[in-house]
Formats: sequence, C-alpha cells, structure tokens
Amino acid sequence: MSIAPDFVIEQPIGSLAIHDLTLGVARDGAPVVVAVHGITANGLSWRRVADEVDRRHGPGAVRFLAPDLRGRGGSRRVPPPYGLAVHVEDLTSIASVFGCAPLLVGHSMGAFICALAVASHPERFPGAVLVDGGLAFPAPADLDIDAALTAVIGPAMDRLSMRFESVDDYLAFWEQHPSLGPALRGPAGEAVRHYLSHDLVEDDAAPGRWRSSCVLDAVRVDGADVLADPLTHAAVRRAVGLGKPIELVWARRGLLNEPQGLYDEERLAALDIPDGVRVTAVDANHYDVILDEPGVRAVVDAIDRHLGGSV
Repeated sequence: MSIAPDFVIEQPIGSLAIHDLTLGVARDGAPVVVAVHGITANGLSWRRVADEVDRRHGPGAVRFLAPDLRGRGGSRRVPPPYGLAVHVEDLTSIASVFGCAPLLVGHSMGAFICALAVASHPERFPGAVLVDGGLAFPAPADLDIDAALTAVIGPAMDRLSMRFESVDDYLAFWEQHPSLGPALRGPAGEAVRHYLSHDLVEDDAAPGRWRSSCVLDAVRVDGADVLADPLTHAAVRRAVGLGKPIELVWARRGLLNEPQGLYDEERLAALDIPDGVRVTAVDANHYDVILDEPGVRAVVDAIDRHLGGSV
C-alpha cells in the first residue's frame, strides 16, 4: 500500500513525491545523491543502496533522495506530458528545491534518464552512475512499443492490467518471479516488500481490489523513448564529451534471472562505449543488482568513486 513521501513538489495537478532515504538527519553541506528508478518501479526500490551508503559513511553523511517518477507511486496523479525529457526537467526541479548539484544514480530506465539529464544540464548534475541501463541498441523502424515492452519486461508489464485481492495476493504474485522471488525470501525481503507494496493502490473502479500505481500511458511513452529516441541513445556520449564522469554497473543475468543479461562483453563492445566510461560487471540479475549483494556493494562502490573526498 502506498507509503507517504517525505517531500512533495506541487504541480498544477498532483505532486511529485520524493522519499528521503537518508538515515538520520543530513548534515549541513552533505553531498546529495538523487536515485532514479526503473520503468514500472518506484523510489523505494533504492532502500538497500541507501542503507549501504549510510553503513559506510554514517548517518547523515550523504543525503539520499529517491523520487517516484510521474505516473508511478506517489507521483501517479501528475498528468502528461510524459517522456524522459520531462523526467529530466523534474530532476532539475528537485535539484533547485534542495539547492544542490546531486550525483545521479539510475537503474534500468532511470539510467537513461540520468544520462540524458547530465547531457542536457551539465551545469546542474556533476555525473552519473548507470545501473543496468543507459546504453541502447538501434531500434528497427517498425518497432511495436507495447510488444517490445512486453518482451523485455514481461511480468512487470503484465501486472499493470491485473487486479489483486490484497497486499498479500500482490506479494504472492511477485513470489513467483524468478528474479524478485528469491530477493523477497532473502535478507533483502523487508526492503523488497516495502518497495513492492508502495506500488499497490486501491482500484477506484472496484473498491476493495488493488492494482499497480503505474499509469500505462506513462510506461508506453517513457518506454518509446528508451527504445527509440535518438537524443536518449546519444546521451552517454554527449555527457562524456562534456567532461562528465559516467560509470556503468551491469548485471550478468537478465530480468528473469536468465544467464543472458541485457548486456554482455560482446554487446558492450558493439555499442562502442566512449573512452572514460568505467564499466563494472556484477554477478546479479536486472532486479537484485540494486536489492541484494553483490549488486548493492558494486553500486555503492561506484557512488563512492564519484563522491570521492566529499564524504
């Protein structure tokens, strides 16, 4: 069930929800991380990463903010326009409200948003850590967005049209997922349950039943940009050309825990990644790379390299 955010930024309709995952009170002058979630996720997906940052540096040494993107979670009532460029402008609003130049960390679609933000507003964002996303392959001219999204994200897309009897019913659905099920049953279980439960809202058309908070139109429009927008696909190269540090942490296993991940050494070589992008492979799947070891450790290692002596 939806969890109240720590902050909101009011919009003409609805508001952008921001979770402050910092443990304790952020110290004056503490560096800020803004973490951007995937296409059908929400800000609470970053709980384990934020906890590891706190464990390493102490309460309040780094401020860790994780918004719900418009069309998801606590930001679900913010209407169109959607699209990655709109999310970028929302990130600039967050930076302005908090008076910071945050390091961006993005997972999956969030990685594409972060790369685009750094490339579009290099004066606002000093760099980015991209987690299993941010680098795309050329799209065919006749691309069917819905079919492509279903093929790539599978059950995560299917659930948007499903209705559930209870939170337990929803979690039981995810228990069967080959990537998230083990995370639910493992040491990350409590954090994963909070993250998944935050996605669940009561169905206005069927009181007493529950559905995903994700707005299907937002997923479609955002997914089209991830799959086919030329500016998004060129963002990493543009950011590096502007002298901004970019890291990629990629998971060896895929969305369904299959041996083939979104990337591999051959695919990355074919993408001709710009020199200067540090690339780290981790034995994780697309989801648990930010939920469980060793993915969380690798992501926070990358965050620490960017923050350097500022913590």
